[in-house]
Amino acid sequence: MTIEKFSFKYSELNIGRNALILAMGYSQESLPPMINEEIDEVLESGNELCNIEGGYRITDSVNWDKSIFSILLDNVAFDIHKVIFQQIKKSNSVAIFACTAGKKITDISKEIMKDGDLLKGYVYDLFGSIVVESAMDLIQDSLQKEMVALGLKITNRFSPGYCGWEVAEQKKLFSLLPEHFCGIELTDSCLMQPTKSVSGIIGIGESVKYNRYTCNICDAPNCLYRNLKYQ
Repeated sequence: MTIEKFSFKYSELNIGRNALILAMGYSQESLPPMINEEIDEVLESGNELCNIEGGYRITDSVNWDKSIFSILLDNVAFDIHKVIFQQIKKSNSVAIFACTAGKKITDISKEIMKDGDLLKGYVYDLFGSIVVESAMDLIQDSLQKEMVALGLKITNRFSPGYCGWEVAEQKKLFSLLPEHFCGIELTDSCLMQPTKSVSGIIGIGESVKYNRYTCNICDAPNCLYRNLKYQ
């Protein structure tokens, strides 16, 4: 069993203004001045707003059931459905990952909205989403380099809640990670706390493939990466 953990400062993520602008569906030219000011404020406060932790555990105990598009990790069955199954079915190992931007950014966003400034609260909320995905990008890059050194490849990352994979299976996923991994807990409805957290699996093997852009296979209606496609 291999477990790797990471922590990052916000400044290590190299998140530019353009990431927030594009995620909101604007271009620099069309951005309203009031949003411009809110973006500048949240970016300047990034180091104080974030407590970024993440990591993964690699398991070689992987079995497949093509008849029901299920994967068995350490004897725990996951109903990942056809789309994800097809993307990772050639994997010999699987990395189970989790990452969080920390609790503070969500608390501040909620407080701002509670005070009536919905626009500013939305900018802070979106910023938290970009932070955790950017941090996970760095972790995935590290995993990829580690595997390349071993002559292996990795797939894209896939999370419960996407492509038919039920959010309820989050509980089984976290059962395969150390308790309180990176400070993330699950609610009774299997949502992660802190809210700005991600989890899922990445396939590893000699014959797997990483696709740079996979929005065509995903059914998530509100994914920020759709707007970031051309960043």
